Amino acid sequence: MTVEDQLTEWKESWRDEYLRWLCGFANAEGGTLVIGRDDRGNVVGAPNAEKLLTEIPNKARDLLGIVVSVKLREEPAGKLIEISVEPSPTPISYRGEYHIRSGSTKLQLTGAALTAFLLRKFGRHWDSAPLPGVSADDLDPEAFKRFRKHAKRSERLPPEALEASNAELLERLHLTEVAMLKRAAVLLFHADPERWFTGAYVKIGMFRTGADLLYHDEIHGDLFGQMERTIELLRTKYMMAWITYEGVQRVETYPIPEAALREAVLNALIHKDYGSGTPIQIRVFEDKLSVWNPGALPPTWTAERLLLPHPSRPHNPDVAHTFFRSGLIEAWGRGYARIREACQAAGTPEPSVEYDGAGLTMQWAWQPPETAHAATPEVTPEVTPEVTPEVVRMLDVLDGELGRREIQARLGLTDEKHFREFYQQPAVAAGLIEMTIPDKPNSRLQKYRITETGRALVAARRAK
Repeated sequence: MTVEDQLTEWKESWRDEYLRWLCGFANAEGGTLVIGRDDRGNVVGAPNAEKLLTEIPNKARDLLGIVVSVKLREEPAGKLIEISVEPSPTPISYRGEYHIRSGSTKLQLTGAALTAFLLRKFGRHWDSAPLPGVSADDLDPEAFKRFRKHAKRSERLPPEALEASNAELLERLHLTEVAMLKRAAVLLFHADPERWFTGAYVKIGMFRTGADLLYHDEIHGDLFGQMERTIELLRTKYMMAWITYEGVQRVETYPIPEAALREAVLNALIHKDYGSGTPIQIRVFEDKLSVWNPGALPPTWTAERLLLPHPSRPHNPDVAHTFFRSGLIEAWGRGYARIREACQAAGTPEPSVEYDGAGLTMQWAWQPPETAHAATPEVTPEVTPEVTPEVVRMLDVLDGELGRREIQARLGLTDEKHFREFYQQPAVAAGLIEMTIPDKPNSRLQKYRITETGRALVAARRAK
C-alpha cells in the first residue's frame, strides 16, 4: 500500500483550505493530494467526486495561479480524486500566505525563513545582497593574508589571482555587485562584521554536568580568523586528551579528531543564518561537546538527510564558494561524510545531528577508553604544561573565596592584564580554580575558589 511522504498527502474529503497543501507542493518538489483516503490509507471514497473534477482546477487557477492535474480513479471501495502539482519555479502564495511541503507536513513560511525562500526562488541568497557604504579599503589585510595562505596550498585559484590587489581578488571571487561589496565579502574579510550583522561571532562555554558555566570565550572578526581561533581554543583550552601508553611512549588522543572538529566549525560558519542575530554556540562538558548553528535546512530536508549522500546546498553560497577556493572545504556536500570518516579513522565516537526548525545541533558524546585517563592537572607541574609556576603560586595563596584584587595583593602583582593572562585564566582553564558567579564572569562581586582538582594537586605537591 502506498504511504504518505514528502510527495503524497491523503484527505478523506475536499475542503478549500487544502489549497494550502497544493501551494506547499508547488513551492517544494511537487506532489499529489489524494481525496478519498483516511489517515491510515484506507479508501473511504471522495464525496462529489465528479463535481470536484471541475471545481478544483478552477480554484487552483484563480487562487494560486497554477495549473494542476486532477484525475478520477475508481477503486472497489470508492472513488479517489488525485490532484498532481508540479514544482513551481516562482513562489506561490495562497491569500498572501506562503506554504511549503517539508517531509510529510505542511509549513507556513514567515520571517527569516520566508525571506530566504523568496530570495532562493528568485535565484538570490542572503549573502549575495550588495552592502552599501563599505569598500575594499575598509576590509582587514590580515583576513586576506589568511585566505591567500590557504588558497596558495589548494591551487584552486591561478597564481595571478592571488598576486592581484585585494579589490581585484574580490572581483575574482564574485564578491562584488553593481560596484558594491556583497554581504559575503564583509563577513569573510572585515575585522568587525558585527557592525552590520549582529551575532556574527562564535561563543564557547565550558560547563559542569548540568548548566553551571565555568568559563567562556567569544571569537569575533572575519570568518577565516573565527575558524582558526575557534579550533585553537577548543583544542588547547576546552578539550582534554585521553592519555594511553604504548610501552613507555605516551600517546594523547582527543575525543574528537581535529579534522572532524574543523569540518564541524566550518559547516557552522558557512551555513549559519547571519540574519538571525544569534551567534554560533559551542558547549563543552567533560563527556560531550555540541555545536549549535542558528539557521534553517532547505525546506524539504531533514537532519537525517545530512548524514546520507546529498548535493551541496549551502545557506550562504558566496561564503561557501570563497571557502572552497581557499581549499578548506569541498563542493560536493560531503561535509558530514568527512566528519564520519575522520571519526572512524581515529576510532572515536561519531556525532549525532538534530534539527529543531530554529537551528542545527551536532553533538559528540564519549566515554574515555578503559586504559586511558584525561590529561588533567592531577600530575605534577613538570609533567602538565597547563600548570605553570604562576598557577602554582596562585594555588598556594588561595584559601576560601577571594576577589581578584585580594589575590593580586597576596601575589604582589599590580598589572591586572598580566594577572589575568598568566594566573587566573590558565588556572580556570585547567579546572584548578572556579568562579563563584560563573554565569556573570565580569561581575564586580566575582570571587575565586580552589576546586577539588586544585586541592588534590596542592596536596600532592606538599606530600613530596
